[in-house]
Amino acid sequence: MARRRRKLHAGLDAWPGYVDALSTLLMVVIFVLLVFVMGQTLLSAALNRREHVLEKLQGQAAELSRQLDTEHARSHALSETVTGLKTQHDKDTAALAAEASTIEDAHKTADAATALTVADQARITQLDDELTDLNARLAALGQALDVSQKDIQSRDAKITDLSAKLNVALANKVTELSRYRSEFFGRLRDILHNQKGVHVVGDRFVFQSEVLFPVGSAELSAEGKKEIATLAHTLKTVTAHIPADIPWLLRVDGHADRQPIHTAFPSNWELSSARAITVVKLLVAEGIDPRRLAATGFSDYQPLDTQNTPEAYARNRRIEFRLTDR
Repeated sequence: MARRRRKLHAGLDAWPGYVDALSTLLMVVIFVLLVFVMGQTLLSAALNRREHVLEKLQGQAAELSRQLDTEHARSHALSETVTGLKTQHDKDTAALAAEASTIEDAHKTADAATALTVADQARITQLDDELTDLNARLAALGQALDVSQKDIQSRDAKITDLSAKLNVALANKVTELSRYRSEFFGRLRDILHNQKGVHVVGDRFVFQSEVLFPVGSAELSAEGKKEIATLAHTLKTVTAHIPADIPWLLRVDGHADRQPIHTAFPSNWELSSARAITVVKLLVAEGIDPRRLAATGFSDYQPLDTQNTPEAYARNRRIEFRLTDR
């Protein structure tokens, strides 16, 4: 009897240990969740700061471009002024030479032509003064033109630097979109990995047409509507975390095979386009923003398989989804 009581007492003593272990595990989970929430908050703040910096850089680039255009116009005007002054200088020089030649000839033929008259000397002095003034103005304009060209070069360097920063910022946006694209396709692959006729080709998610549509029709089957609804739910889940400044777009591409059709559609162009539009309309009905969707028909001009076999035709009849930027 005493041994039974000791066993019962030992069982009751073990229970507080389990409770402590579960409490510790719960505290660890809460701590991890807090760390995750703080990380998300810090990431959002960092993205907002990068957006402000990008907008500021774009404004500076626009202002520098405007100033550069003004300087180009000013430089062009200065160049035209210098050209006009040079032309006037050449004319004045030619006139001075002609007048000097005339005066020289007149004095050679005159009886007492040993010196220039007072009027001739005054005219020559006036022309010399005008020539000196023109040379001074040309020198000043040349200096102004040099300063303007140096200013333009400096602004060109600033614009080049801003362009490089903008390219880096845009590359970062593309990298972010690639990360969300990978997440989107990864989730779809996990959900539809056992679905026949659904697979990933490069950066595209491909549904064979038979999975979504009856043969020769642009009306979604019941199974096709279910698949598109699943895709829409996954898309909304992933894109809810994409920052608003990333210009993402889901492109829906319709493709057909090369066989002539004998339905209500005149050709494979109309059939492939109608199927893409049908899918887009259902995505909109499922809550996807229509401004983030595009429908495109390629007929049979982008085949995956160029062979003339039923298997090749089946591969080429497809709907492709591509998450890209605008």
